[in-house]
Amino acid sequence: MTDFNRSQLPDFARTNGAVPNPWWANAVVYQIYPRSFQDSNGDGIGDLKGITSRLDYLADLGVDVLWLSPVYKSPQDDNGYDIADYQAIDPLFGTMEDMDELLAEAHRRGLRVIMDLVVNHTSDEHAWFQASRDKNDPHADWYWWRPAKPGHEPGTPGAEPNQWGSYFGGSAWQYDPKRGEYFLHQYSKKQPDLNWENPEVRKAVYRMMNWWMDRGIDGFRMDVIT
Repeated sequence: MTDFNRSQLPDFARTNGAVPNPWWANAVVYQIYPRSFQDSNGDGIGDLKGITSRLDYLADLGVDVLWLSPVYKSPQDDNGYDIADYQAIDPLFGTMEDMDELLAEAHRRGLRVIMDLVVNHTSDEHAWFQASRDKNDPHADWYWWRPAKPGHEPGTPGAEPNQWGSYFGGSAWQYDPKRGEYFLHQYSKKQPDLNWENPEVRKAVYRMMNWWMDRGIDGFRMDVIT
């Protein structure tokens, strides 16, 4: 990175991982898909309180680390990998207080907790994207926006900026009538790609990561970050 100094990186990233025998190198990691793991209130959907109720069982298995699939606020277009608010818990899974309790109880048993983190893209319902739809907003270039192909009517078949395809099928470009341009989405059209070439995007993501670390999260599993 050459556009800003290392002090802007998350605290845990500044050492380049140069830590003797890091805890994650030989840990036993147990992935939890919260929706189907343990339901605590009988609504048919697993939740954070359900995970907390199973911590003794997980510790007895010899697990060192719990890896949580996304529990962030999300419209659930892609099972929570479309994040609308990185600093809120989706009501499907409980509350931030439930998350705090899970972290405290896990740590009391010597278990670490890491979270799936999706920052290749956000939900199209995220406040950053909604602001980005305005060309005059400070968030205007937080996502990848491009005009229609020259000589084509915006929003019509074949007017996409190029022929790139989405991993989910179809074009990787979605027309937004408010902005009058197309945004890039490598996955669902509800998952616009963040512009990681913008240093303000990086800073915002690093602030969010440090916020979670300060709250007690032990690390992250970075989803589709490459």
